[in-house]
Amino acid sequence: MRRQKEFRGISVRLARNYLESLGGEAVGDDAVEGDGWRASLSAEKVGIGPTLELTEVTVVFEADDAFGKERFETLIADFSRKAMRAGG
Repeated sequence: MRRQKEFRGISVRLARNYLESLGGEAVGDDAVEGDGWRASLSAEKVGIGPTLELTEVTVVFEADDAFGKERFETLIADFSRKAMRAGG
């Protein structure tokens, strides 16, 4: 299973912390691994209007089939809730 999601207004560091709070362990600066799942992180500046830029963090969630679709969806939903609070 694989899903990619983008989040604006958070940093890679904060995204990594959220994933660690969901049971993962950082593997370098741009990845977190949990029991049966992995999340890869990247960031880029994106333009909002003519003069404003925000950081957009891309998280690629991957999980073994044995991890289970329901658990995979719950992991992504839990992370998304945390990320939405961060942006204000």
